[in-house]
Amino acid sequence: MRPKTIDEIAGQEDVIGPHTALYKMIKNGHVPSMLLYGEPGVGKTSLAHAIAGTVNLPFIPLNATVAGKKDIEEVVAESRMTGKVILFLDEIHRFNKLQQDALLPHVENGSIILIGATTENPFHDVNPAIRSRCGEIKQLKRLSQQDVHKLLKRAIEDEQRGLGKQKIMITEEQTNKIAGGANGDARKALTLLESIVYASDEEDGATIVDDSVIDNLVDRIGVYGDKKGSHFYNLLSALQKSVRGSDVDAALYYMAHLLEVGDLTAVSRRLLVMAYEDIGLANPAVGGHVLQAVQAADRLGLPEARIPLASAVVEMCLSPKSNSAYKALDNAISTIRSGKTGDIPSHLRDAHYAGAKSLGHEGYLYPHDQPLGTFGGWVDQQYLPDHIKHTTFYKPVNAGEEKRMGAIYEKLKTMKKK
Repeated sequence: MRPKTIDEIAGQEDVIGPHTALYKMIKNGHVPSMLLYGEPGVGKTSLAHAIAGTVNLPFIPLNATVAGKKDIEEVVAESRMTGKVILFLDEIHRFNKLQQDALLPHVENGSIILIGATTENPFHDVNPAIRSRCGEIKQLKRLSQQDVHKLLKRAIEDEQRGLGKQKIMITEEQTNKIAGGANGDARKALTLLESIVYASDEEDGATIVDDSVIDNLVDRIGVYGDKKGSHFYNLLSALQKSVRGSDVDAALYYMAHLLEVGDLTAVSRRLLVMAYEDIGLANPAVGGHVLQAVQAADRLGLPEARIPLASAVVEMCLSPKSNSAYKALDNAISTIRSGKTGDIPSHLRDAHYAGAKSLGHEGYLYPHDQPLGTFGGWVDQQYLPDHIKHTTFYKPVNAGEEKRMGAIYEKLKTMKKK
């Protein structure tokens, strides 16, 4: 069911729609070397086949995980005979240096048009030498339910490449259910359709699709991602940004997907970081709550681990938020790294040894000896080195518990100035 030309491609309007520069280039017979990046089933291989079919050039598919130098040499030989070929290289992020050395000169001179496909972020995982020779880097997105529905209808009706020779009794509602269950993955949608058809009963020469068969096969089909790939880290990022944005439903959605992938350790670690990075001083108790939740999750294991983790995620979403503490520390680190350092004031240096006074390590005033209302003890003395003594790193956020702490901070600053 792969599209034969770019006009048959469903979805990906931003990449290959009639209004795009790439579409117009291909229609005019010019194919640039390119990288196609996206999740499985979004159409990377199909797009490469469709491009080759549109311009009618020889098409050679290889997989970088198994291809060797000999395979590349054969592609080079083919290009010398035909003048120009399209090399589709799947899993291009696994391309090794030996393969590159054999191929890249021919990509540069245009005899080989390289179309690379990867599920990993090309700016992280694809060799810069390859990236620099690919004029186009296109990110393909999951197909919409409407696009997947269109593909399924085409497969049901197509007598040559699809299931059109069979009489299949399937409703629009059932087709939509399959399209929705595929979660934007065209390959999964077509595989699921085929499985459903062959798992259905026949009656009077017709295949009758039953809802129970669809429900049984759709289960978990939307789950995608491994524990080391770009998509997994994108899920972690989306979870944190949803919590930071106080969107409970989105945060629970990404949490659900991460737990389905199954890396409980990475999820727990990220939640604990978020408690201090994004909630911070606005609600200091959250750090302890999240620690208790991840410890409980570790002891329980999946699937029960989802219960304490869900509580932690909802609490963080709905908590006041502040990143002021770690930002203040980052400001201090930046100051040190820029060379703005100085001698520790003499009265702050260690004086727990004989001879400290002879070195001038004296004059420290003990704050506990000078009570300040209900605050405890405080004394006005210099703590930073001389040439940065007026520097401030911390900027309190007026949220939650930090509102109270920020007021104390500002009051102490005022008293210092006096």
